[in-house]
Amino acid sequence: MAMPVRYDPRLESPAPDEAETLARLNTALRQISETTFKDYGHAVRSVHAKSHGLLRGELRVSGSLPPELAQGLFSKAGTHPVVLRFSTNPGDVLDDSITVPRGVAIKVLEVEGDRLPGSEAERSQDFVMVNAPAFAVPDPKAFIGGLKLLAKTTDTPQGLKKVASAVLRGAEKVVEAVGGESAALKAMGGHPSTHILGETFWTQVPLRFGDHVAKLSLVPVSPALIALKDQAVDTHGRPDALREAMNAHFASRGGEWELRAQLLTNTKTMPVEDASIPWPEEESPYRTVARLVVAPQTAWDEARALEIDDGMSFSPWHGIEAHRPLGGIMRARRETYAASARFRASRNGCPVRG
Repeated sequence: MAMPVRYDPRLESPAPDEAETLARLNTALRQISETTFKDYGHAVRSVHAKSHGLLRGELRVSGSLPPELAQGLFSKAGTHPVVLRFSTNPGDVLDDSITVPRGVAIKVLEVEGDRLPGSEAERSQDFVMVNAPAFAVPDPKAFIGGLKLLAKTTDTPQGLKKVASAVLRGAEKVVEAVGGESAALKAMGGHPSTHILGETFWTQVPLRFGDHVAKLSLVPVSPALIALKDQAVDTHGRPDALREAMNAHFASRGGEWELRAQLLTNTKTMPVEDASIPWPEEESPYRTVARLVVAPQTAWDEARALEIDDGMSFSPWHGIEAHRPLGGIMRARRETYAASARFRASRNGCPVRG
């Protein structure tokens, strides 16, 4: 197995005009927030606005990891409380028949270590993931075009979005029938209408991993979750079908996932700044660093939404220096996520904590 590359700040190379690019991203995200606040009378996230499951569990770190994996949060055995937020990616709250990519945000609590700037008052480590191994575009500048389109269509009537989603799902089935897969079609509303608990999630972009650099993934491993992979969910006449499916599952069963790390071993084939390139697993496989366990519980209700949707923010910049976010997409998230949290706190009159 190839040796992991040691972390070095010089692995990052921001574009000369990155500050201007990030300001434009903030403007587009603020437009989404203003539009949805006008529509709902309540502020929601500018991305991943709709939650489908809000869970509490624990992260169990083994004491037998090899040295290259026993890093940062995972450097010693222990059990940490966690909060999980399952969501879909648009900035407006859509009917689940409009099928779009899914995400999960993980907040690990009671974490020790030197804090990242801006999160000194916290003791959490957040990981933000979606259900694809690579980001749709390479860098923040390329992301602006898609985000501007998303901002313009945020106020589009849901009926039109449902029609578009059905057409895109059909197109995606054609692509898959000939052995392909289109991230663009799925992102626009062509994601299969399947159970969210059957998904594997990835950070897509890298973070510092103590002495090294890694991407992370969250993989279902308990039999009940594995059985949900690609399981169809009927969304007809059920605008919150994914919430209902999650509540039905966790009413009587729990779930277990493995948190896995893919170490950076080759800077040429595993770039830090180009988020659109999956790191080859034949060069560096994902390896288990912890187990995430959730007991039966209410997966979503209004009380949990008030506590977690309104009262918490999730950001990869809530964490320790040993897991510093890396690359342009991660740098873009620093201020944009903070600005979204400030907007929600000011409009809803509800403090938002990290």
